[in-house]
Amino acid sequence: MSVTLTKGGNCPLAVAAVLVEVAAEAPVDVSALLLAASGKVRTDADFVFYNQPTGPGVRLRAGAPGRPAAVQVDTAAVPADVQTIVVTLSLDEGPGTPATFGGTAPPTATVRDATGEALVTFTPHGLGRETALAMLELYRRGGAWKVRAVGQGYANGLAGIATDFGVAVDDEPTPPTGRPGTPPAPSGGPTRQERPETPAQTVPTPAPARPQAPAPDEPPPVPVAPLLPHEPPRPAPIPPPVPRRPVTVQPTAPAEPTPPPPPAPVSAPTPAPAPAPTVAATVPLPVGGTHTGGAINLDKGRVSLRKDQSVSLVKTGAPPLTRIRMGLGWDPAKAGSSIDLDASCIAFDAQGKKVVTVWFMKLSGLNGAIVHSGDNLTGEGEGDDESIVVRLDALPPQVTGLVFTVNSFLGQKFTEVSRAFCRLVDDTTDAELVRFDLSATEPRTGVLMCKLVREGPVWSMTALGRFADGRTVRKLVDPAREALDG
Repeated sequence: MSVTLTKGGNCPLAVAAVLVEVAAEAPVDVSALLLAASGKVRTDADFVFYNQPTGPGVRLRAGAPGRPAAVQVDTAAVPADVQTIVVTLSLDEGPGTPATFGGTAPPTATVRDATGEALVTFTPHGLGRETALAMLELYRRGGAWKVRAVGQGYANGLAGIATDFGVAVDDEPTPPTGRPGTPPAPSGGPTRQERPETPAQTVPTPAPARPQAPAPDEPPPVPVAPLLPHEPPRPAPIPPPVPRRPVTVQPTAPAEPTPPPPPAPVSAPTPAPAPAPTVAATVPLPVGGTHTGGAINLDKGRVSLRKDQSVSLVKTGAPPLTRIRMGLGWDPAKAGSSIDLDASCIAFDAQGKKVVTVWFMKLSGLNGAIVHSGDNLTGEGEGDDESIVVRLDALPPQVTGLVFTVNSFLGQKFTEVSRAFCRLVDDTTDAELVRFDLSATEPRTGVLMCKLVREGPVWSMTALGRFADGRTVRKLVDPAREALDG
């Protein structure tokens, strides 16, 4: 028989293996935190979320049509020094998603056993400006496990919950130091999964251990056994590209012939009349900080840009671009230590408000209109190390600017990075359109590589190469907004 809890209520868990489903009307991300007796995570690996979907005894189950996202928990496999498992959810970003939980029907959490039978349900009511919720918690009491309805709201999203439970989310002014073998904490968001070392790599400078009460040595994590058929998370579907439509160019009437101009003295030749501008060059854009009367277009093939130079993403007489790929690459440090750069894309509206950020913590945005290739940890190999695909024809009308950024996750400065570059590729033909090599660097941890701006039906790209401080993209939102205005 199912028990319906109200906020603060609790009841025993009769089984060890449970599934916590969260059904919501709005798009949400479900996460879990494993807490020690201190009420904090032991390490950032105890934060189980979409980019780190498994933990000791805990696993995320991806949502699907007709099946809500869930957290699988095997309490028998949870380490002994984990006292509480908190199940959380946060609003996804994207068009049509309400800004707060007050703008949608309240979510419902259901605890089920391995057969699917409902054991406990909880629906928090009276929600308002919350953007994230700690829904319920499983906790130890007297050698047994119980479940409690929490319903605690947060107005600052998933990062607010992570911070409250001890996950490192803030940028630090200097590279972190701490116990060997621990990867550094990322700035501006929960950390990713710990990464294995290879003999060729030097262990990066680790993050400081979080102060908490002394605890005995942690037992090795016990792999979580699947409780129910598990479907791995699937990337957001990308519809096939829209067929390109032929462009009909209306011929213009030939100009009436005019008699040639009279001969001019050799010392002062008459300049030839300037050709009429094409449609691709009618949008005035700054180049090198000055007005040039138009952007370069793609008529002559691939364009290599300099800092602050622009190119209009049209080609006279050719179908419009619909899918582009922004590729970013770099070379690892020559001294042997790994360099982990992270590519991100921030979308803005015409008022300079951030619409969505696509980065290693969120690999897809705007219903698949922007998709990240995934995290590259070293920069090894040739070609693009990370890429972001943008379906220009699928971007909502309110998105008028995109800024592509790169951050040094481990805290090294860009003066320690070799051959950082970005390139724009037609994703339907794989033809490279634009390239920008970042040769001049500064001793900082973030860089705005380039921006795409919509002017009516035309998109243009401007090489930026502007440096800032921040080991994740969260610290570059304001500089990116300023870059769009400049």
